[in-house]
Amino acid sequence: MTHNENHDVKTTMSQTQFAHLGEGAVAYLRKVSSDDLRGRYPGLPDMAPGLELWALFAANGQPIMLTDERESALGAAIQNDLTPLSIH
Repeated sequence: MTHNENHDVKTTMSQTQFAHLGEGAVAYLRKVSSDDLRGRYPGLPDMAPGLELWALFAANGQPIMLTDERESALGAAIQNDLTPLSIH
């Protein structure tokens, strides 16, 4: 008797579960322009145009930190027990 064990297991997540995936465990590090930030986060203080900055975001996309040094953003993630991941 032949038994085929080629089972595809699929896990289904709700949108809410997906939105919280990595929450409290992962932070995303990304190089950003002050021009892009102004459009996305209107509550930010005035910044010089064209600045290259490093942003640290929570797993859900919420901004955590904005700095001009990559090492500062990495350090903040590690100090808060978050695994930093780079995104481009």
